[in-house]
Amino acid sequence: MTTIDAEDLAAHLTDRTTQGLARDTARLVRTGVLPVGARLPSLRDLAFVMGISPSTLSEAWKELRRLRVLTGRGRNGTYVSASNLSPRPLRVSAQGHFSPSARNLTLAVPDLSLLPPLDEALVHGARSEQLNSYERVRILPELERVLRPQWPFQSAAMLATNGGYNAVYLTLHALVHPGSAVALEMPTSMRLLDILEDLGARILPVESDLSGPKPEALQAALAQKPVAFIYQPVISSVTGQYLPAQRLSELGRVLERSETLIIEDDGVGDIAMAPSHSLGDRLPDRVIHIRSFSKSFGPDLRMAVLSASEDLVDRVQSFRAFSAGWTSRILQSAVAWLLSDDTTRAGVQSAGETYRERRNALARALRDRGIDVPDGAGLSLYLPVHSETFALITLAAHGISALPGESFSLGPTGHVRLGTGRLDLAEIGELADIASLAAAEPFEIGTAH
Repeated sequence: MTTIDAEDLAAHLTDRTTQGLARDTARLVRTGVLPVGARLPSLRDLAFVMGISPSTLSEAWKELRRLRVLTGRGRNGTYVSASNLSPRPLRVSAQGHFSPSARNLTLAVPDLSLLPPLDEALVHGARSEQLNSYERVRILPELERVLRPQWPFQSAAMLATNGGYNAVYLTLHALVHPGSAVALEMPTSMRLLDILEDLGARILPVESDLSGPKPEALQAALAQKPVAFIYQPVISSVTGQYLPAQRLSELGRVLERSETLIIEDDGVGDIAMAPSHSLGDRLPDRVIHIRSFSKSFGPDLRMAVLSASEDLVDRVQSFRAFSAGWTSRILQSAVAWLLSDDTTRAGVQSAGETYRERRNALARALRDRGIDVPDGAGLSLYLPVHSETFALITLAAHGISALPGESFSLGPTGHVRLGTGRLDLAEIGELADIASLAAAEPFEIGTAH
C-alpha cells in the first residue's frame, strides 16, 4: 500500500480554494500520481503543511467522497478508491450482467409486441410545422392542443422534453441547489435517487403504504423545509399500486401548509388504466406535473411533457439552454398524431389491460401460495421477502434475475421487484413457485439439533 507524504501532495495542490483542491486532487488521481489504494495524509497534517483551514480541505474531500473518488475509513485514514471520475448513475450502473438464458425480470418495460406502429405517426411528424427552425419553442402547438383536454388540470404553461427522466433531470437541476433537502416517496425510481445524489441533494425519505406516500411521513419530512416533494401521482412504477383520490387529497392538505414545490412524476402514463390526477388544481403555482409517453408509445419515441406555472416552466427552459434547447418537432408531432388516432388509443387501452392481467395473475398465484401481494396494474410487482439477498440468490439459482428493494430506496426494504410487462401467462405457476421459495425465511445454520 502506498502512503502519500503530506509535503509531496501539498506541492501538487496549487489552488487553495475548496473547488480548486477537489479539482487538483481529482486530476492527480486521473493521471495516476495518486494511485488507487493510496493512503492520503491526515486531513490536519496536510492542511497544516498547506497553511489552510482544515475545514476548507474537508469540504474538498467531502465532494470527492461523494463522487466515490476517495473513501474515508475513520481513524484508519482516507484512501483513493477510484480512478474513473466520470459521474454515473450508480444504481442503474450496478444492475449487473445476466446470462442471455436468464429470465430477466429486472426491467419494468413494455412488451414490444404491444407497442403501436410508428410509421404513419413519423410520416406525419416529418411534415411538422416550423420543421428545422432554430426557434426554441416550449411545445409544438399541435401537441399542446391535443394534450390540454386530457391533462389533469389547467396548467399555465407546458414544455416538451426528451423523455420523462430528462424532464425530471431538467426540473431538479433548474430548481434544486446542491445541499438542499428534497422529500422523496419511498420506494421510488432508481434514476430519481441517482439524479438527486449526483446533484448533492439531501434526500428525506417519505415512507409509503399500499395507498402511496403516508401523510404523516410527508408531514415529518416537511418539518425540515424541503425545497421539493417528488411522488408518482397515479401508480407506482415500483410496486404497481394505485394512488387513490382520497390519499391524494390527504397529501394536498398536508402540502397546503408548506411552501414546498411538488413534482409529480407520471412515468407509467396511459397504460396505468386509471385517470390521471394531480394536485395542480389545488396548488397550481407549486405543481410541476410530468407525463412520459415511453411506456405507451415506445422508448425510442423519447417524449414527455411537463406542465407548471409560467415562472417555473421558464426557469426549467432557461436551464435547458445549456444543452438541447428544444425537443424534436418531428417527435412532438408524431406523439400528437398517436394521441389523436382512434386505433392507437384502442391499442394502448388493450395493452394496459394485458399488462394488468399479467401482473395480477402472478399476484393471485402468489396469494394462493400464502404471500400477500395485492392486485394493481402497470409493469411491476413488489414481492415481500424475508431477505433480499437470499431472495435474489434463490431466483438466480432458478435462472431468474430481479432487483432488490434497496435499489429503489435508501436501504433494504424487505422486497424484490419483479418486472411483469413481458410475462407469459403459461409460466405464471412456475414463476410463483420459485418466487415463494425466494420469499421464504432463509434456513439459519446451527438452529437444527
